[in-house]
Amino acid sequence: MSSNYTEDTFLNGKVTVFQPAKGFRAGMDSVLLAAALDADMKGDALELGCGPGGALFPAAIRLRNMLLAGIEKDPWAFELAERGLVANQMEGLVQLIHGDAANMPDIWQNRFDVVFSNPPYFSEGTILAPSEGKMAAYVESVPLKDWINAMLFALRPKGIFVMIHRAAELARILAVIERQVGEIAVMPVRPYPNAEAKRVIVRARKGLRSGPMRLLSGIDLYERKGGAQSEMARAVTHDGAGLDWG
Repeated sequence: MSSNYTEDTFLNGKVTVFQPAKGFRAGMDSVLLAAALDADMKGDALELGCGPGGALFPAAIRLRNMLLAGIEKDPWAFELAERGLVANQMEGLVQLIHGDAANMPDIWQNRFDVVFSNPPYFSEGTILAPSEGKMAAYVESVPLKDWINAMLFALRPKGIFVMIHRAAELARILAVIERQVGEIAVMPVRPYPNAEAKRVIVRARKGLRSGPMRLLSGIDLYERKGGAQSEMARAVTHDGAGLDWG
């Protein structure tokens, strides 16, 4: 085993992900993103910025009626994703594309039934310099507005948009999507009951008439501060359960 990456398992051993030993490492956000997709979805799905596959491969386990594609520009993350593709025996279910959200292929316009993403969370200059290997995963190389528009470019009319991001960026996300989508639902993600949400998962459908946004009650990852995982979090991380969008 090379010292510059590790071999990790997700979903109670059902999925193997090769990750950089240093830098961004997929975790709860990635698993929640995969869980935000309904198991009965059909057609073709795309993850924009799939990294080494922390969300893409768990999604492929759950979405048995879909063919999935992941696009990633970082060469090292892409190489690790290729290793994971073989290790998980998903060559017939998942396609990997070495590419950039800033340069989406024209043939991808209106191409996918579902587009999902866990984009870089911070604008350049808003945080201290990330540690080694984390720059691409933490800091926007493509502005959030352009990243979202790239997702919507690839999404077919009435297709499903899904994004997990920092709760502090919800207003910025809604400002971009509100005139392009309908059936917007927002699921807050709290570390424990009564805490402020640190993440939000946003789902919507492209091209539908704008209507009232649904703000769901949200989910708690732990039973209490410093406590054990919540029942929901255990179901998602160990059993591959999906989130309830009501």
